Amino acid sequence: MMHARIVAICAIGIVCAATAFGSPSLSQYRNFELGSDVASVSTLAGISSAEVKTIHQRPAVMQELEWRPSRWISESSVASTDPVEKIIFSFYDDQLFRVIVDYDHERTEGMTGADMIEAISAVYGTPLPRVSRATGVASRLEIESGSPLARWGDSEHAVVMYQTSSYRASFRLVVTDTRLENLARKAETQAQRLDDREAPQRETARQQKERDAAADARAANKSAFRP
Repeated sequence: MMHARIVAICAIGIVCAATAFGSPSLSQYRNFELGSDVASVSTLAGISSAEVKTIHQRPAVMQELEWRPSRWISESSVASTDPVEKIIFSFYDDQLFRVIVDYDHERTEGMTGADMIEAISAVYGTPLPRVSRATGVASRLEIESGSPLARWGDSEHAVVMYQTSSYRASFRLVVTDTRLENLARKAETQAQRLDDREAPQRETARQQKERDAAADARAANKSAFRP
């Protein structure tokens, strides 16, 4: 009975947190809208846009912004019941194309995959039918996220719930704009090719910079040295 009560409280917390700012469509997570710019997302999250991390600058600007919700209710000594541990916002040319939500293990402890699917379905509707994964190489994000439990989506958006297979099982929700994500993947591949092509030149420049710095230090220290 106690276990069932804890699970119910956690499930209600996830649903309430997800719907606290209204009922999001497949293009949203809470009040964060896919396609929004960095300034809008950072303002809504209450963090400085200066915290954004630039991943690539060409052929498109790829950026990430990490947000860890406060564990306390604003202007109060009461602990927050928000189940989110952290959110990573990914941007393609200043457009939010993906939201990665990691739920706190302690706030979801005891909950099953079915519990999580039920809670998320209260926000995004009925999951899509389970289908076998298409052949192909899984992305790094898919590998890191674990086993997909359920999917929601349409022709423009995708929402996927994952569960890690580690000892301390945890849950992750990934919300994406499929068009922008496809553009971002192509840009990332091209950026990696450019980086690989220019790697020897950058290494040569780095070594020369170190030699110049060493030479400057030698000259300064030699002139000032007194035995």
